[in-house]
Amino acid sequence: MKVIFIKDLKKQGKVDEIKEVSDGYATNFLIKNGYAVKYTKESNNRLNEDIKNRELKEAADVKEATNIKNKLEKETIIFKVKTGKEGKVFGNISTKQIEEKLKESNYNIDKKKIIIDNPINSLGVHNIKIILHKKVEANLKIILKEQ
Repeated sequence: MKVIFIKDLKKQGKVDEIKEVSDGYATNFLIKNGYAVKYTKESNNRLNEDIKNRELKEAADVKEATNIKNKLEKETIIFKVKTGKEGKVFGNISTKQIEEKLKESNYNIDKKKIIIDNPINSLGVHNIKIILHKKVEANLKIILKEQ
């Protein structure tokens, strides 16, 4: 029996995959537990429609993320920090602090998407990455100034 997988099943099939399996396995396990549906012209048409809709949504998401990236890369975030001797900053600038500054500028970006390669703990200019989408990554400039 031919089936179309609607959920990933380890070592058996991935979403949207069409596969030939035994009748008993298909009816008693895959279809019964919601991992697959029986392959018919209707289910194949629905599959093709779903794939097309996902591709359109993906393209729209990438376009939106690219627009945000273009705006973000023009921004510069300035932190006024307390310093000790020789311009040493007390503590580090965290992703949470960056997230809060971005919210003040009307950007709703989760702190988990902010990537800091090197600790931000010295005066001057620092660059960080922000993952807006798996295909779109923005660079943001952060400046630390003495208070």
